Amino acid sequence: MRAIQIHRTAETTALILTDEPLPSPAPHQVLIKTVSAGVNRPDIMQRKGLYPPPLGASPIPGLEVAGDIVEMGSEVTGFKIGDSVCALLTGGGYAEYCLASASCCLPIPKGLSYIQAAGLPETFFTVWSNLFDRAQLQNNECLLVHGGTSGIGTTSIQLAKAFGSRVIVTAGNDEKCQRSLALGADLAINYRQQDFVEAVLSFTDGKGVDVILDMIGGDYLPRNLKSLAIDGRLLQIAIQNGGKAEINLASVLMKRLTIAGSTLRSRNDDFKAKIARQLHEKVWPLLGSGRIKPVIDSVFPLAKAAQAHERMESNQHIGKIILEL
Repeated sequence: MRAIQIHRTAETTALILTDEPLPSPAPHQVLIKTVSAGVNRPDIMQRKGLYPPPLGASPIPGLEVAGDIVEMGSEVTGFKIGDSVCALLTGGGYAEYCLASASCCLPIPKGLSYIQAAGLPETFFTVWSNLFDRAQLQNNECLLVHGGTSGIGTTSIQLAKAFGSRVIVTAGNDEKCQRSLALGADLAINYRQQDFVEAVLSFTDGKGVDVILDMIGGDYLPRNLKSLAIDGRLLQIAIQNGGKAEINLASVLMKRLTIAGSTLRSRNDDFKAKIARQLHEKVWPLLGSGRIKPVIDSVFPLAKAAQAHERMESNQHIGKIILEL
């Protein structure tokens, strides 16, 4: 089968199209013939040698796919050969065939294409787990998302609004701010022109936001704490500006703040299966009705995975970048 392997780290030229043997499913797995695969920041980190696959995972990059089940392990129930699914993976998505735990597969929502479905698992699992499971974002609370037009950002805006929250986002230019507002954000802050702390406090009449979803880290941490309301919750899911920051812990004590971090890839199947069930029950009907939908920035053929990574690293994309096989 055709697949993308990482032959050396860092540069996008490390992504090489190769011929690999067809994998065989374990008892709990399904084999999916991939139609499309999502591109995500962790793929870039893996290419750079900063995010190795978990023990036992495929070294082929790619954490989400959409396609058709062509083979099933002996313990798999609830699916049949030929079912069209999207799946969250621990690796292996940049390939014509990939293995997925059956518990991490979901049917493609009604009316969505394979390309749209490939943009669902990584972002929707991540956003649901952090905003609604860990942060317990509530109706009428206010959420701040850094990177409003990223895959995580566009998903967060739509999900938070669907469940009754107000949403503030930051973005790097006016076009991205306008696109965020069009998706439903209540306020979009161009962080290159305005201090997001001042803008957040002004919008909330000095109260601050209840929840922050942050992928930046570094010097954003103390600014995030200033932006949080009493009993506010900060969810740190990536550290694009680095993992070190200096903060005044007094503010954490006085405002009763919660700071939580998480990664999804290394969590076990039981954890991911719980999220899958919640998404199927509470979010898949919204996707099927068209009330929310994945935002697709661009589509590249598998052989041009390097160009897809370059597009993501340019930070010009709005929504998901997809590979098509």
